[in-house]
Amino acid sequence: MAPERRLAYAAFIPFLFLALPMLPSDSPSSGGGGGGGGETLDPPSSKYVVRFVEYRPVEEHREYLEDGLRGVAQPLPTASWRWVERRNPAAAFPTDFAVLEICNAYCAAVVDAVRALGRVRDVHADASYSRGVLSTDQPRRRGKLFTAMSFEGEEGGGDKEVRCSPDSNSSSAGWRRKLLMQRSQVTSLFGAERLWGRGFTGRKVKMAIFDTGIRADHPHFRNIKERTNWTNEDTLNDNLGHGTFVAGVIAGQDAECPGFAPDTEIYAFRVFTDAQISYTSWFLDAFNYAIATGMDVLNLSIGGPEYLDLPFVEKVWELTANNIIMVSAIGNDGPLYGTLNNPADQSDVIGVGGIDYNNHIASFSSRGMTTWELPHGYGRVKPDVVAYSRDIMGSKISTGCKTLSGTSVASPVVAGVVCLLVSVIPEDHRKSILNPATMKQALVEGASRLSGPNMYEQGAGKIDLWQSYEILKNYQPRASIFPNMLDFTDCPYFWPFCRQPLYAGAMPVVFNATILNGMGVIGYVKDPPVWQPSEDVGNLLSVHFTYSDVIWPWTGYLALHLQVKDEGSQFSGIISGNVTLSIYSPAAPGESSPQSSSCVLYLKVKVVPTPIRSRRILWDQFHNIKYPSGFVPRDSLNVHNDILDWHGDHLHTNFHILFNMLRDAGYYIETLGSPLTCFDASNYGTLLMVDLEDEYFNEEIHKLKDDVVHKGLGVAVFAEWYHVDTMVKMTFFDENTRSWWTPITGGANVPALNELLAPFGIAFGDKVLSGDFSINGEQTHYASGTDIVQFPAGGFLHSFQLQDNSKIAQDNSRIADTQNTPEKSKYAI
Repeated sequence: MAPERRLAYAAFIPFLFLALPMLPSDSPSSGGGGGGGGETLDPPSSKYVVRFVEYRPVEEHREYLEDGLRGVAQPLPTASWRWVERRNPAAAFPTDFAVLEICNAYCAAVVDAVRALGRVRDVHADASYSRGVLSTDQPRRRGKLFTAMSFEGEEGGGDKEVRCSPDSNSSSAGWRRKLLMQRSQVTSLFGAERLWGRGFTGRKVKMAIFDTGIRADHPHFRNIKERTNWTNEDTLNDNLGHGTFVAGVIAGQDAECPGFAPDTEIYAFRVFTDAQISYTSWFLDAFNYAIATGMDVLNLSIGGPEYLDLPFVEKVWELTANNIIMVSAIGNDGPLYGTLNNPADQSDVIGVGGIDYNNHIASFSSRGMTTWELPHGYGRVKPDVVAYSRDIMGSKISTGCKTLSGTSVASPVVAGVVCLLVSVIPEDHRKSILNPATMKQALVEGASRLSGPNMYEQGAGKIDLWQSYEILKNYQPRASIFPNMLDFTDCPYFWPFCRQPLYAGAMPVVFNATILNGMGVIGYVKDPPVWQPSEDVGNLLSVHFTYSDVIWPWTGYLALHLQVKDEGSQFSGIISGNVTLSIYSPAAPGESSPQSSSCVLYLKVKVVPTPIRSRRILWDQFHNIKYPSGFVPRDSLNVHNDILDWHGDHLHTNFHILFNMLRDAGYYIETLGSPLTCFDASNYGTLLMVDLEDEYFNEEIHKLKDDVVHKGLGVAVFAEWYHVDTMVKMTFFDENTRSWWTPITGGANVPALNELLAPFGIAFGDKVLSGDFSINGEQTHYASGTDIVQFPAGGFLHSFQLQDNSKIAQDNSRIADTQNTPEKSKYAI
């Protein structure tokens, strides 16, 4: 199932903001003070973002905090905290957050006192990262990533929960992000000239480019309306070239490297320093300013794996709820699956992947599915669309053109297309028709599906500017479902669903579709969805639904849970039909009746007789823990530049090759998303337990023993490694949570597995082994696994000469190559 991820109060934030008068706050005083009037704090100190429940002028928030903290029962020491002034264009408008610098010695007391205030929503720590300080030899931090043009360095911030430490010496708040980058005029490839010939050039479209800035006198741009600086550097200019390049792809007018919408109004938000650093508070202020000044489109060539960074994620929701169409790069973490970057993985954002000129998915383009919903649900289709991303031509810093590659190149390509399409709608009623859902409908419904890539690689396909124009020019507000057709007989596009037919007695097959509501920012499912089979045989298919209680902002989810009924155990054939549901939204401005729209989702599946038990495998997904709920290290200790397991494990993401190999061998693989007590072992030949980190209930341990001993269930366990000294040496200080992070387990939770396997007389050891071995002439590499130290008499073991790395000292993520001692070790059952 796809869990509802909206917060109840969030639905009212954008309306609250829009209702507030845009009155400038008082001029900020110099220095700022707090904690009894102190203007300087004894080091070390750290900065925190304090979010309020409503927008108010900055001075009202400041007075409220100062009065509230003066009145606490346990008086705070003088100079324990300080108000941080934010001198940027957003200061002229009401705000919903403040930045406090807090002395680390009093962190817990101050944060608790702030949280207790009635108008305070929450408190989040913020940290800064310097490219020179954090190298690729250090752990990857949580948060969004600036993808630098050098293609290296993925450090970040972001925050889930505030924790305090006396050892922090950070002096600023933020995320380390990377500009997602890696020759050709793409405007002609997408047929922009056809719209230019009809007079559509992006005129009167306000385009916000969040990047490294732009120079005011750049000859490639005719309509730079405003440049704003949100950094701590005293310049509006682009000294890196990335912001200028992105702007050129969107709105350049040079004949050698033209942009899609040359008359678009450029609003350059300089949110990156020359050192490619940014901060949470900079983005929050810049987002607020974009809302206050009525931007139409916003491009973000950023990304990161951390979607639990609530201040950022919820501000993106608020921004799109205020009718700003956001376009963002899906990430450069391909060809790995399940590596989508945030915010492009959000359903209200247009997430853009990359292709080359042969219409092949670019190797660097991140793949889906989304991982918000795992391990107990199923991800959504992303990217939304793909665009050319290799050797794209754009503007240099001062003059001339250059080429770059990456999904951050594909993102401004789509942003330029969006600006061009926005200008198709007459200005006087654009806002009543166009919104993030409307534009996504036009893009995904107009896209051209590529032959070869699956839906988690290409989304709806390559953008088709003309088809999207045809959809928009006569558009009437409506709701729709993406994708609007699920044909599980169509391979490879509908991989993995097309690789395995349905059959009776199996675990539910879950597909998570996205609801796009072009009628309004908020909507609801009017009545429960209905399955309408095309023929009577379709009644053999049971379709259960879960869906969004509230569709906000503009989007929601519809999850289909598919099972063949027991009476279909011998059926072989195709079942097809439609799923229908109705969406309604509040009345449009000037109307009295609610808006309503009917949606239809076509479904086609292949059904086979229930396979014999020996061919059925059950994959244990329930006991997989996905970071960032805890510090789970990578399975292979040879990975030096990223010791954190960011995305968890799933058959259809990082284990998709295993899934395909098992299917090719004639096996049927089902996913268990519940405890071991919730399946009938008599249906399965093997329980597959790979790289599991969670613990087991006593009931699960007893049931598994009974399943094996009395029901003949086979169990295959891949244990990875668990070595306490290595785990301790992997401890690092996380600037975002102000705390030391120690792994909650090793590559797998070997102690928990030993408890599970104890009734069988089987136990794994604590060595960390690696090396190469051969079985039946097949050479295989064994990376960072453990050994078997106990096994029942009469059992069969394979033994190989492997390297014992248990005593090798590890400094964070790098393993020093010292005192390696070969040892003959038991490898597998």
